[in-house]
Amino acid sequence: MTLLTASGLSSGFGGMGVMILYIVAIIGFFYFLSIRPQKKEQDRIKAMLDAMEVGDYVVTTSGFYGMVIDISDDMVIVEFGSNKNCRIPMKKSAITEIEKSGNNAGGEKKE
Repeated sequence: MTLLTASGLSSGFGGMGVMILYIVAIIGFFYFLSIRPQKKEQDRIKAMLDAMEVGDYVVTTSGFYGMVIDISDDMVIVEFGSNKNCRIPMKKSAITEIEKSGNNAGGEKKE
């Protein structure tokens, strides 16, 4: 009788250990599948917004394409269109893409 009880306790503990191992493996799987890529994307967006400078061309979340006129901590002023009168302040989080302005803008060839 004591042999049956001792073997029952050891197999129950082993089953519990395996179950805990499975739970840890599932949590690790979800971390690498969902949380880690999301953090990488957030870091990429933060680095992109930190590298933004006056004169860069940006695309907003609504699809507008304009040039950055002024930058503050969490706001930017973007000039849209060619009339130079449409300047709209917006949050940095509304910017989805940045195209760096360069000396070779407009397809001009350097000689």
